[in-house]
Amino acid sequence: MKILIAEDDVVSRRLLEATLIRWGYEVIATRNGVEAWDILQGEDAPLLAILDWMMPGMDGLEVCRRLRSLQRAIPPYLIILTAKGRQQDIVTGLEAGANDYVTKPFHREELRARVQVGTRMVELQQSLAERVYALEDALARVKLLQGLLPICSYCKKIRDDQNYWQQVEAYIAEHSEAQFSHSICPDCYDTKVIPQLEQLRRQLGRS
Repeated sequence: MKILIAEDDVVSRRLLEATLIRWGYEVIATRNGVEAWDILQGEDAPLLAILDWMMPGMDGLEVCRRLRSLQRAIPPYLIILTAKGRQQDIVTGLEAGANDYVTKPFHREELRARVQVGTRMVELQQSLAERVYALEDALARVKLLQGLLPICSYCKKIRDDQNYWQQVEAYIAEHSEAQFSHSICPDCYDTKVIPQLEQLRRQLGRS
């Protein structure tokens, strides 16, 4: 998984980058909030970001606010990195749109645990988005069967978009994933099958 980090302090940035790479993540390192914002707007932007709170130009909280305003199908998981540890500071960061926070200097195992939580959340969101897409596709298929269908009053065939007449089951099978198991309803048994059986008996009786 790709992780973006935004940290203006060179030493902290390199330490954070080296730590994440050692854990197997692909890292995109930026020096400030402006660079991070430019990358996170892209179509193939990382879905997990670690943003320093205090940065020149645009701080981490402003990046969070801007990202939340984009209303994406899969919102990125945002972790604020900050030297501020007061409860009110943490509340401020979460209200700005951050999902989690890590205090500086960070503890390696705590950072790893919080990043793993973020990774699981992103994977769940991706899985949910795939299920939603599959559901929307299924609903779109169902909608193909809605609306006014031209049907013959006698043979009950349906006219398709190419002006061809098809049996009802052929038309439905072509426009959905439905499968058919043929049988005979009671009315047809009385009006169709019984007369045919009686006619067959009479023919056999003459022979």
